[in-house]
Amino acid sequence: MPQLPAPDYPADVRARLEADAKEIIGRYPGSRSALLPLLHLVQSEEGFVSRTGMAFCAELLDLTTAEVTAVATFYSMYRRKQGGDYQVGVCTNTLCAVMGGDAIFDALKEHLGVGNNETTEDGKVTLEHIECNAACDFAPVVMVNWEFFDNQTPDSARRLVDDLREGQTVQPTRGAPLCTYKETARILAGFPDERPGAVEATGGAGPASLIGLRLAKGETAEPRVVRPRDSGAPRDAAQPGAEHLSSHARPSPDHHPTTSPSGTPETSPQQTSASDPDHPAGPAAEEGE
Repeated sequence: MPQLPAPDYPADVRARLEADAKEIIGRYPGSRSALLPLLHLVQSEEGFVSRTGMAFCAELLDLTTAEVTAVATFYSMYRRKQGGDYQVGVCTNTLCAVMGGDAIFDALKEHLGVGNNETTEDGKVTLEHIECNAACDFAPVVMVNWEFFDNQTPDSARRLVDDLREGQTVQPTRGAPLCTYKETARILAGFPDERPGAVEATGGAGPASLIGLRLAKGETAEPRVVRPRDSGAPRDAAQPGAEHLSSHARPSPDHHPTTSPSGTPETSPQQTSASDPDHPAGPAAEEGE
């Protein structure tokens, strides 16, 4: 059956959103370019992009609701139904899946009692699988409200969602401290994060992501200490000054630096499946054999 026209926002809410929307629209030479941040704005109000929100965006940008709906349904960062305070996304793409992402997702479904894109009864956590978090060097990766939690295991992921549901302070591996989904949406709409220290805490690429760049520049890597993913140590028990790298990229126990003829330290090759007799990769064969 055809849907009735979407109801309007209450007068006070509409007045507040209109003021914010005009500020957003003023940033662009063409008003329709403001659609993406406007969708984040209405999402920050209701926690999802409702029919009321889409009608609001269409009216202010002189677009049809069909045009707004086409955009809102294309991008996965826009919810189409009410969700939890924390959007927990588990990467299940190839590398994360191989490193344990599928196991993490299955463990969280069972632990939370929800399926994909479903929300816990307390309204705290919405679980979803994500195709790629763009952090393969820290696989398997979980994101909460678009902040990174690297090198996760089923146990660490269960502790993470338990802390979120209990209202504990949870610090991402990289990036700013967590805030609610609505607060995150307002930041994505382009408004400043007013929380003390939040901007300064925002991180960039992790050390594992920058190793290739450092090597290309001729820089030598400093000794690194990495906590294994399955060590069971608390998240805040990392050694001071230790870089956070993928646990599967750590040096082997018998790794020793060497020195080049020029006197600069070199890094000896790490054990691989081909060179490690305890973990053989099988015989190498020419193509066609």
